[in-house]
Amino acid sequence: MLNSRVLKKLPIFLAIPLALPALAPGAARAADAADSPIVVTATGAELPAEQSGQSITVLDATAIRTIQGPDLVRVLERVPGVALARSGGLGAQTGLFVRGADSDQVLVLIDGVRMADLASPGGNYDLGNLLAGSIGRIELFRGSNSVIWGSQAIGGVLAIETRSVDGAEASAEYGAHNTTYLTAAAGLQREAAGFQVDAGYANSDGISAKAAGTEPDGYRQWYVDGKAHVRLAPALTLTVNGRHADSRLGLDLTGPDAPDLQFTKEDSARAALRYAVPGLTLETGFALGSVRRHYETGFGPSDYSGAFNRIDLTGHARLAGPLALDFGADSEWTRSVDTFDPRQTARLSSGHALLGWYTPAASLAAGVRVDGHSRFGTHTTFGANGAIRLVGPLRLRASYGEGFKAPTLYQLYGSFVGNASLQPGTAKSYEAGVDWGDVDGAFHAAATVFRRDSRNLIDFDPNANGGFGAYGNIARARAEGVELEAAARSGPVVARALYAWVKSRDLVRDRDLARRPRHTATIAVDWTTPLKVDLGVDLRVAGSASDYDDFALTTTRLAPWATVTLRASVPVTSRLEAFGRIENLADKRYQTVAGYNTMGRVATVGIRGRL
Repeated sequence: MLNSRVLKKLPIFLAIPLALPALAPGAARAADAADSPIVVTATGAELPAEQSGQSITVLDATAIRTIQGPDLVRVLERVPGVALARSGGLGAQTGLFVRGADSDQVLVLIDGVRMADLASPGGNYDLGNLLAGSIGRIELFRGSNSVIWGSQAIGGVLAIETRSVDGAEASAEYGAHNTTYLTAAAGLQREAAGFQVDAGYANSDGISAKAAGTEPDGYRQWYVDGKAHVRLAPALTLTVNGRHADSRLGLDLTGPDAPDLQFTKEDSARAALRYAVPGLTLETGFALGSVRRHYETGFGPSDYSGAFNRIDLTGHARLAGPLALDFGADSEWTRSVDTFDPRQTARLSSGHALLGWYTPAASLAAGVRVDGHSRFGTHTTFGANGAIRLVGPLRLRASYGEGFKAPTLYQLYGSFVGNASLQPGTAKSYEAGVDWGDVDGAFHAAATVFRRDSRNLIDFDPNANGGFGAYGNIARARAEGVELEAAARSGPVVARALYAWVKSRDLVRDRDLARRPRHTATIAVDWTTPLKVDLGVDLRVAGSASDYDDFALTTTRLAPWATVTLRASVPVTSRLEAFGRIENLADKRYQTVAGYNTMGRVATVGIRGRL
């Protein structure tokens, strides 16, 4: 039964279809938006980006290949409003902060599978274990969108697709710190059927994770992923995908030069049936995944394991003219176990609907989601967004989104610190923006202002549990800021620039949230010379930030920093190219996590071929 909050707002959603005809003529959806990037994070179905009132950045295979290398951090730095924190070199723990939100408040999808480390305290996915070589597309939604994506989508949604290859590709590169990265992929892509297998291997002596250390902490990973599709009938397609990654990382957990090791194994898979006819698309899928971590440290061995099974049904229906309904239902079973805690389980089921009016001139959408959790009961989420094209290439957009994050199994049941009465943390997100030109056109510019208010966030309360401490709904935060971005193309030269000012505050302790600089900027210029040699330069700048140790009662100020990367790619034959780069050209020493190193100057050369 719908609760009173839903009933109060229901007339608003029912009135939307009646008000929409006054905003725009009944043009066909996407008729004039063929050149706009197609996104899925806005509605859960394919939608031209210009028909969403939300902030979404798409990085395609060309952009990822141009940036070069296994490091996903350098790719994500091309998105405004993003900050990243890494405790060491390649493969080290990496957190993604979107518009000031915690890294465990960003949902990560890989080929449609929700990824999370369910045995960790916050349940966030460690991006240090995801290498860029197998990625073909990145879509980052900035803002709250739990109406479509449910728990964890407070700060944003990072949707990653592995690449699709028709033929065969391979690459090899070698660089500083004895770092080797090898990738290979082969596939056959046809409309009726197709498949692909992708594999990679990375190995690096690394750097000392702790700034006070001298002994390098190495990293090794091998991975394999694959996907396939087959048309079973004219309107029915079966798709399957799977991924396995095996990593070993050196840690300085028990001392600056301690020989601590972390072993991580990640597995995920999904099978789905998609039915598509004019006016209606339905997809049902079953996914499963797990993250298993084993530690060998000075404290002794320990193990952590989390897994999930998830079944879902989503649909997109054209109701009348430009009026469309996106809807879905899902149920997820999660479980975790570790050396110190017995096996625990939880179940989260939900249903959602998003009603939208989409035309090239204007669009408006609003939706509601209801989630039921085996521990905290029912939670309801609302959201709405709209966009309107004013004159020529000028477009205005605005959105309101709500987000929530369910407590993790560790926060609910962890020994001594668990609290079975936890409620979900919630957020309300507002934004307004203006765009000029097409993203892939001769010139594009955008400006966005936003604010997110979060309450009942789950944090460790040292005063609970008789002074021994426990998790509680005690944290409140506010993030607000401005994002600016521009891109220009003139013949063989492409220039991009982005800047963000993000003020993210802990309202309980009255201080900036940790590891989140208020100022970040990226400038990238690429030039294809008359000799067909591709040259590029990237400048990344971050302002100062703070980091805290609340147990030791210390505060560390992280200094501002700037790094420059030079890139080049030279065609050897029509199917073979050599490439190279120098990262952190000035050998800048800086920290994104207090007490932990980042990479200095790194030179890399490689070769890439395709058949």
